[in-house]
Amino acid sequence: MTTTGMHHRHGARSSGAGAWVTGWTGFAGVMMIFGGLMAIFQGIAAIAEDDVFVATRDYVYNFNLTSWGWIHLVLGVLVVLAGAAVFRGEVWARVVGIALAGLAMIANFMWLPYQPVWAIVLIAVDAFVIWALCVGKGREASSD
Repeated sequence: MTTTGMHHRHGARSSGAGAWVTGWTGFAGVMMIFGGLMAIFQGIAAIAEDDVFVATRDYVYNFNLTSWGWIHLVLGVLVVLAGAAVFRGEVWARVVGIALAGLAMIANFMWLPYQPVWAIVLIAVDAFVIWALCVGKGREASSD
C-alpha cells in the first residue's frame, strides 16, 4: 500500500488554507497602506487648518487641530511603512502593524468631533487590519 496522501512537498498544505491565510496578510498590507495614506491626508488637512473641520462644541476630547494633524501625519507614515514591510513578509511588521493600527483606532476615536464619518471608516479599516494580521500567518511560518 502506498501512502501518497501522507507525504507533502516542503511548504505545501493538503487544504487551500495556506493561500487563504496569505491572502489575509496581503489584505492587511493593502488596508494598512490605504489607512496610512488616509491618515496622512487627514494630517495634512488638519495642519493646513482649512475651514473643512468644524468641531462640535462641548466635546469631551477637545484638542488642538494642528497637534492632531501632526499626530495623524506621523502615524500615517509609520503605518504605510509597516504595511509595505508586511508585503515583504516581515514578522516584526505584523506585530508593529497591530500596535500601530490600535494607536490609529484611538487617534481616530479622538478625531470624531472633526470628521465623524471619516473617523468611523478608518476605525473600521484599522479593526480589519488588526483582525487580518492576527489571523494570517507570515510567509516564514508557511515555509516550515
